[in-house]
Amino acid sequence: MAGTVDTTGLPTAFAEIAEDFSAASTRQRLDLLLEFSDELPELPERYVEHRDRMEKVDECQSPVFLTVEVESADGGDDPVVHLHFDAPPEAPTTRGFAGILHAGLDGLPASTLLAVPDDAPMRLGLAEAVSPLRLRGMVGMLGRIKRQVALKTAATTRR
Repeated sequence: MAGTVDTTGLPTAFAEIAEDFSAASTRQRLDLLLEFSDELPELPERYVEHRDRMEKVDECQSPVFLTVEVESADGGDDPVVHLHFDAPPEAPTTRGFAGILHAGLDGLPASTLLAVPDDAPMRLGLAEAVSPLRLRGMVGMLGRIKRQVALKTAATTRR
C-alpha cells in the first residue's frame, strides 16, 4: 500500500525518488525498480576493461562494482561526486538499486552525499517487494560510496 516516507536528510533527487516509491503499490515499486535498472548509465570506457579500478560490492548477490570520482567544483571547496556502476543486465534488481543511487546521488557536493542517512535505501518502501538480503546489497553500495567519497575528499584536501 502507498504510504508516506521520511525524507529527512535526503538530497532533493533522492527524496523525490523515495516519494515516488512510497506513493506506488508493491507491484508498481517493482516496475519502478526495473525502470531504474534500464536507466543505469553505461560504464565509462575507462572502466570497461578495468574492474581492478573499481570496488566489488560483496553485499550484493550479483557481481556489482562501483567507483566514485570527485572533482573540484567551480570556485568552491566542496567537490562534486560522480558515481559509476557495473552491474550485469541479468541482475535487474541490483541494477535498479544502482540506478536509484546514481539518479539520487550523482553530481552532488561531497558534503551533501556524506550526510545522506545510512538508512536511505530502507526509506524506499522496497522491503515489501524484495528480500532483506537484496536490500542489504543496496545499503552496502551506499556505504561503499560514502567511504570512497570520504577517502577521496580527504586525499584532495591533504594536497
